[in-house]
Amino acid sequence: MRYVVSACLVGCRCRWDGAGREDPRAVELLRQGLALPVCPEQLGGLATPREPAELSGGDGEAVLRGEARVLTLSGRDVTDAFVKGAQEAARLALSFGAEAALLAPRSPSCGVSSVHGGGAVVPGMGVAAAALTRAGLKLEESAGG
Repeated sequence: MRYVVSACLVGCRCRWDGAGREDPRAVELLRQGLALPVCPEQLGGLATPREPAELSGGDGEAVLRGEARVLTLSGRDVTDAFVKGAQEAARLALSFGAEAALLAPRSPSCGVSSVHGGGAVVPGMGVAAAALTRAGLKLEESAGG
């Protein structure tokens, strides 16, 4: 099975703070040629490092429906970049033939079961995770990150 994986999980220094967090499973999938690393936030045009962002008004699915926003801690609206990056990650995943995704936890892009929102970690899915779900991929969340 082919995967799309959060690029930070294979050591790419693309997290908001310029760090990477390797997940041994993601690294092994990449080594076997079964994984395509993507960073939805970079695909959306955001720089690294960048100001942390969180969801406001709902989860990633609500962002894709236009019912919620993604805001940096200083209040800058980066919703358009998150949506663009999520859509591009889904397009790349399908082009690669991915059937599943292994994603970074708690990320406003990649979180599968919880995300940063409203100053806390809250239940919900990130924007890219929601787009990948819409594209039919099975989501898995890294234990690390």
